[in-house]
Amino acid sequence: MTVVRVDLGERGYDIAIESGALARAGALLRPYARGRLIVITDSNVAEAQLPRLVAALAAAGIAAEPIVLPAGEATKSWAQLEQLADRLLDLGVERGDHVVALGGGVIGDLVGFTASLVKRGCGFVQVPTTLLAQVDSSVGGKTAINTRAGKNLIGAFYQPSFVLIDPDVLDTLPARDVRAGYAEVVKYGLINDAAFFAWCEANAGRLLAGDADARAHAIAHSVAAKAGIVAADERELADRRALLNLGHTFGHALEAETGFSDALLHGEAVAAGMALAFRFSAAQGLCTQDDADRVGAHLRAIGLPDGLAAAGVAAGGTALVAHMAHDKKMAGGRLPFILARGIGDAFVDKSVSLDDVAAFLDRERA
Repeated sequence: MTVVRVDLGERGYDIAIESGALARAGALLRPYARGRLIVITDSNVAEAQLPRLVAALAAAGIAAEPIVLPAGEATKSWAQLEQLADRLLDLGVERGDHVVALGGGVIGDLVGFTASLVKRGCGFVQVPTTLLAQVDSSVGGKTAINTRAGKNLIGAFYQPSFVLIDPDVLDTLPARDVRAGYAEVVKYGLINDAAFFAWCEANAGRLLAGDADARAHAIAHSVAAKAGIVAADERELADRRALLNLGHTFGHALEAETGFSDALLHGEAVAAGMALAFRFSAAQGLCTQDDADRVGAHLRAIGLPDGLAAAGVAAGGTALVAHMAHDKKMAGGRLPFILARGIGDAFVDKSVSLDDVAAFLDRERA
């Protein structure tokens, strides 16, 4: 077992990574159970993983009370937040209790946000079941729901008590979902670790094919990278945690344009967004065109979109920038962008003109 600590003082917690860990979940989650654990999941994960978790808890004498929500991005909504909060209150959840988020980023975000509200804050544990959730959304305490105005605009910073990662659960995921999650892996190389990006170029095929060693290395490396960033800048008050948004400003606009649907998965949007961020950086003379081309080539090679057309987005720059105007990071009419001076050298630029972005996106569309 690899254990990574998120060092946040008294709110710090461990991330445990081990193949087959779900079978030992009873022992590993015992400190967070008072004889029972309420396990919240979605309809897809309920079929693939819930029985294994329930059996593991039962073997440790812990009763599981499952709550199964609809699968899909639409579950991150006011309606599901209200229904889940009411259900937890009906079950008598107390401040000292923990609920378990068993699923991908949607379940983790919704459960974490609900836990931050119920009784003014009860505990929660993350058991992420997608690659994207394992390397990104389950770590760091960002929780949220979507609204008509955009993605993740209503939420809270609320840290879990524990994160349990079993890479073996990825075996049941569709290949498309694993590829989408890989975007958040390669992101860490593009931000500040050129050597890890080179590792990704050499090993992405093995990782996506299910090679256990490649998968374990990618997860542990990504989690450690994010844990260090979160410990240094938990609430994104400095520029360090903001670097984790590489590709997300462009990507969220693409998601909004496609209706936050399965037409474009979050990781796919982030992949296209990272390629766009590097090409925009090259157009601004910040990085070389060779670096931008290298990023796009790697994403294409593994089947991820590297731009508007590949993401299935036909909208022009004005429409996409209009989505960006709702971004929660907007301040004083300016939106910070994560751009790059090269692979492994991302930075925050708060001087970007949205008119320039719109013109760039129009050129990309053409």
